Amino acid sequence: METTLITAFMKQFGESPTVVVRAPGRVNLIGEHTDYNDGFVLPMAIDRAVWLALRPRTDTYVVVYSLEFATSGRFDLNSLERGKMGWLEYIKGVAFALQEANYPLSGWEGVMSGDVPVGAGLSSSAAVEMAVARAFQAVSGWPWDAAAMALVGQKAENSWVGVNTGIMDQMISAAGQAGTAMLLDCRSLAAEFVPLPPGTAVIVLDTATRRGLVDSAYNERRAQCAAAAAFFQVPALRDVTLAQFQAQADKLDELTRQRARHVITENERTVAAAAAMRAGNAVQLGQLMNASHQSLRHDFAVSSEALDTIVACAREHEACLGARMTGAGFGGCAVALVESAAATSFITHVTHRYQAQTGLTPNLYLCSPSRGAEIWGV
Repeated sequence: METTLITAFMKQFGESPTVVVRAPGRVNLIGEHTDYNDGFVLPMAIDRAVWLALRPRTDTYVVVYSLEFATSGRFDLNSLERGKMGWLEYIKGVAFALQEANYPLSGWEGVMSGDVPVGAGLSSSAAVEMAVARAFQAVSGWPWDAAAMALVGQKAENSWVGVNTGIMDQMISAAGQAGTAMLLDCRSLAAEFVPLPPGTAVIVLDTATRRGLVDSAYNERRAQCAAAAAFFQVPALRDVTLAQFQAQADKLDELTRQRARHVITENERTVAAAAAMRAGNAVQLGQLMNASHQSLRHDFAVSSEALDTIVACAREHEACLGARMTGAGFGGCAVALVESAAATSFITHVTHRYQAQTGLTPNLYLCSPSRGAEIWGV
């Protein structure tokens, strides 16, 4: 990727770049729809990333060429305006959020590329945001603060792009550590890094379906969670224990009760999953992932036929320790914890079984836990 990017940069701008940055996508091992409830998540940065080769400019313009879209975009840092070019708005959004946070910005020109699948629930947008934040940091000279940059990326997405995301995606892309997943407290942003159990591998299972109706469903579930928190008179469902929920659950309407039960039990599962990882207990981690999928399917109702099918195909394989949908739902990806020695056999099995049952060709990615956003070099 780096060589391709540098070659493309030289073709676009006639010289070599002075810096290359990268920021990874992510897969969430467990902890779904808990982030906007101030709860716990357990994401892992993956070895698929967005890359930027760049050099500083002497003016206030940012000029970027996208290899994937084969188009260029440019804007002036002194007169940011929203436009219609999708990918460029994420770059503008980061510039906007950095300016709002009083970071001094210098112009730059670059070439961007990546291998994070778009729309699969692996946070390609957060990878773009954190790569762009790293680019601005590299040419503007202020110190890198992963948590602060994650908040900048979230503001770019919320306030400029208009997508109401939580903090998880940006935080793991900014601060991931090789070989580990991150137990993140979405309220305090306190992070603890926990290793994968020995002898295990994480495999992302892309159903080759993309999410439909996710925005309206996402907003609906956020509202249901907020209603449940208001019933319990707490700031967020993170503050409700399972015992408190069970004591008063019958006073909630059925849908709100189901949504609240998922979030409250998912928080418990996520904390337990981190403990299982610390203990090297792969079996327990897999069981918690399985339980998470059941809760997402039945209580939160965000799975899909394709996701359920690929999860079932994964669990058929004897080396599969656990599997669940990951991301917002309604399509996209699942994730499986597998005995690493049988990863190749597992990939072959799931590919054939899923294809036979759905007629779709899935994409399976064996993922290594990766570092967060970084200056790579030239």
